[in-house]
Amino acid sequence: MGDKGQESFIKEMQNRFDKKLREQEISVIEHWRDQLTRVLSMKPEGVGALQTQIKKVSEMMNNRVINIKRSQSD
Repeated sequence: MGDKGQESFIKEMQNRFDKKLREQEISVIEHWRDQLTRVLSMKPEGVGALQTQIKKVSEMMNNRVINIKRSQSD
């Protein structure tokens, strides 16, 4: 493959990678938006119940980060 062919290939792979990364980012944001929408739609009895639900979402997010970090190191 010539230099132009390699440059074209690299540019195409970079574009595919960027597109896939954007798609994954959108998917992640939509997932957490849905989680927060569920909390918003609830009718908690008080601040304590709302705090409990927010804490659950926060723990889910923390667990996800831990799992992603663990899978990156494997």
